[in-house]
Amino acid sequence: MREELIKLQAAKVLLVGVDTGEEADFDRSMAELKSLAEAAGKQVTGMITQKLDAVNKAFYIGAGKVREVKEFAEECEAEEIVFDNALSPSQIRNLGRELDLPISDRTNLILDIFAVRAQTREAKLQVETARLQYMLPRLVGIHEALSRQGGASGSMSNKGTGEKKLELDRRKIEHRISELKKELAGISESRVTQRKKRNASRIPQVALVGYTNAGKSTILNRMVDSYGEGADKTVMERDMLFATLETSVRNIESGDNRPFFLVDTVGFIHKLPHGLVQAFRSTLEEVRYADLLIQVVDFSDESYRQQMKVTEETLKELNAGDIPQIIVYNKADKCQMTDLPRVKENQIYMSASNNVGIKELVDLIKTKVYAGHVDCTFLIPYEKGSVASYLMENAIVLEKEYRENGIWIHVKCYSQDAAKYAIFTV
Repeated sequence: MREELIKLQAAKVLLVGVDTGEEADFDRSMAELKSLAEAAGKQVTGMITQKLDAVNKAFYIGAGKVREVKEFAEECEAEEIVFDNALSPSQIRNLGRELDLPISDRTNLILDIFAVRAQTREAKLQVETARLQYMLPRLVGIHEALSRQGGASGSMSNKGTGEKKLELDRRKIEHRISELKKELAGISESRVTQRKKRNASRIPQVALVGYTNAGKSTILNRMVDSYGEGADKTVMERDMLFATLETSVRNIESGDNRPFFLVDTVGFIHKLPHGLVQAFRSTLEEVRYADLLIQVVDFSDESYRQQMKVTEETLKELNAGDIPQIIVYNKADKCQMTDLPRVKENQIYMSASNNVGIKELVDLIKTKVYAGHVDCTFLIPYEKGSVASYLMENAIVLEKEYRENGIWIHVKCYSQDAAKYAIFTV
């Protein structure tokens, strides 16, 4: 058994992890746990890890390790102990009893971050739903542990005071979850209506996806600055985990009649709680309906390959794994790469923060999403002016002349439109 003890700066939280050999990079997972704790507003005072063949069902860590954790927590003056994996209700109960400190886990940390960062009504409802769903089985676990307080018959009238309260808490939580789901369903319907309007416009939809803090919001802001709807349409961008949780949709128009909708989505992360994926499913469904995905990768992070794997797995969970992608290797300037941007087929190396590669990325996106357009020339009688107006709004106009017998127009348009207006082809 390999054991490791790392003492960090004095603070309030002790981090604990178990290496079972299943993690592709256990040390990286623990470093990320530290970043999550700091993003949640906690100060990390120490870290203790243990290598086991399998986690202990009762304590997660080995039974003998519990004493060492308790002593180290006292030495570090920790006020809370956070574990790298989701803990079961019984593990939380057992650890809390033995360590006499509040017990938390990675899932709870992420929920805490989401709760602080949520800004819109929808995001707040989604986070509350996920938090209550996380709490519910843990209440049930404590409820079962206290069942010995009740009478032999197990009837409600024979239950102990603590058990009755837990039962009432459970019912309140279930009722609240039901209320939240109903309200979220209403918001989801509104989102579907908005999506239908965008689809009716036949403007392609492009979604930014990727690991948290890879630079998705920065890319959206740079595109909005150069080709979008104005500075007031930018979103918050910070060098932190989960800086933004809201799904933002912006219209990108570069002046060549090839616009597209750009969607910024919540970032993914290793061990993203399933409850959060479910709670944010209606928001993340914007990804499923995209014509093209832009997977943004922090190329300066030595674990970028593992992060890409997490992104691919999450996309599969959202049934979006088969949507065409462009891979953006962002922050390439931090890797001493020169001659940026570099474009190679469906990949681009760039630096969004320095506004290097934005134009090239926009050009690459338009090439992909408008690849189905066909080259056509029409002569449209003046009495059919509505057809000419439609093509000018929905096609790429290459040339146009007002002739004696009608409007001569050379365009690249959707193949469906080419077939629909074939009667005017010259």
